[in-house]
Amino acid sequence: MSAAKASLPLYIVDAFTDTPFHGNPAAICLLKQTLSEDDMQKIAAEMNLSETAYIQGINSNNCDFTKDDRFNLRWFTPTNEVPLCGHATMASAAVIFFVCDNPSPCVTFQTLSGDLIVQRQGQGITMNFPLNTPQPENFENVENLLNLVTKKEMIDSIHYSSNTKKLLVRLTDTCSRADLENLQPEITNFQKVESSGRIMGVIVTVRGEKGDGKQKTYDFLSRYFAPWNGIPEDPVTGSAHTVLAGYWSQVLEKTTMQARQCSARGGDVTVHIRDDGRVDLTGEATVVLRGSLTI
Repeated sequence: MSAAKASLPLYIVDAFTDTPFHGNPAAICLLKQTLSEDDMQKIAAEMNLSETAYIQGINSNNCDFTKDDRFNLRWFTPTNEVPLCGHATMASAAVIFFVCDNPSPCVTFQTLSGDLIVQRQGQGITMNFPLNTPQPENFENVENLLNLVTKKEMIDSIHYSSNTKKLLVRLTDTCSRADLENLQPEITNFQKVESSGRIMGVIVTVRGEKGDGKQKTYDFLSRYFAPWNGIPEDPVTGSAHTVLAGYWSQVLEKTTMQARQCSARGGDVTVHIRDDGRVDLTGEATVVLRGSLTI
């Protein structure tokens, strides 16, 4: 007779979009029992999405996802655990609010990055994150990597966020949204020229353009590449916007900005720099799969 198997509630949620098959998908598991890190990693590899998140009650033996307002939250890529993931946090909140029908106006997630407070905003979700304003970086320090990203003449400036290990590459104002979307970085070689562990993601960004009626007006646009975490290009990245918000708020002298991540799936993020020096990221999320996982 085979051993008894555990069944875990599992959801796939598209974050930063109100339309299925857009935005950034994340798998969400609700845990009422202890799951080993090895099993968490195996499940994340099986899901093969940029992140799989695990929500567990503070008291795992007495957790009620329909009523509690404080949970533990962990994120795993297909290859490793990460300390912060915005879109999987939004997806986790969407499951708590809209699947579990939890009436709490906000929930707090205990994470490796500290407490993250997520608020319900109608059909939207607002996440409160640490602001990770990047510092100027010398071109020579990362020249080999930049040569794989784009042509030198397209680069306006380089900045680095030590907290998130993300390199921000700003394109010149002569570059358009189309130029950003048409970039074809040599992603498969990123790890060959940068293996120190100092850089774990590359943000490419450009000043936004005024909409033409068919397209919205955005303050800034971006794309994000993280092959070091098993993610060649991430569709929409909350953690990258904690860096982008800090950078563009200084450039544009604005505290509230509309942003678009221009991946193939694409997604919209509203960023707001708070008076306490943190940043709110707001977007919508769509649940596209509800089921269970047997292990």
